[in-house]
Amino acid sequence: KIGDKFIGIDISVNEGRKYYFRHITWVGNSKYGSKELDKVLGIKKGDVFNQSLLESRLSMNPNSTDISSLYMDDGYLFFQVTPVEVLVEGDSIDMEIRVYEGKQATINKVTVKGNSKTNDHVVMREIRTRPGQLFRRSDIIRSQRELAMLGYFDTEKMNVNPVPHPENGTVDIEYQVEEK
Repeated sequence: KIGDKFIGIDISVNEGRKYYFRHITWVGNSKYGSKELDKVLGIKKGDVFNQSLLESRLSMNPNSTDISSLYMDDGYLFFQVTPVEVLVEGDSIDMEIRVYEGKQATINKVTVKGNSKTNDHVVMREIRTRPGQLFRRSDIIRSQRELAMLGYFDTEKMNVNPVPHPENGTVDIEYQVEEK
C-alpha cells in the first residue's frame, strides 16, 4: 500500500533465454546469389533472433530495403519468400529461406479511376508504368508520389490496385484517385 488511494505493484518478468541466428541458407534462388541476398537481409551469424526484424527484412519494408523489393523491382511480381526454422540447437537457430521467384511480369493495361474533372492525359503523363514494360514496384511508388504532387487528388484516398495474371505473366495496374 502506497497511500489511501494507491497501491504499488511489482511485476517480475522472465523473458526466457535468448536465441541467436546461426546458419541462414537460401533455397530456390537463381536470379540473385546467396551472398547478395545475405547482404540485403543484413542478418549475420550470432545476431539475436528477432522474428519481426526477419520478416521486415524479407518483405514490405517501408524503406524498400528488403528481399521482396529487390525482386519486385526486377519484374518478379509473383515472387514469394518463406523463412523456415530447420534446426534449434541450444540457443542457436538455423534458418532456411525458401524462395519462389516465378517468372517476370510485364504490364498489360494501365487505367485510372475516379478522375472526373482532370483529363486522363494529365494523369497519365505522371504515371511511370506503361503497358509492355517490366513490372517494377518502385515505378508504382514513384507514380503515386507524382500524382500526389499534382495537388488535384486526395492523397488519403489514393490507391493502386495491381491485378496479376499469372497464367500469362502479365499484370493490369489500376490507379484509384479521388479529386479534391
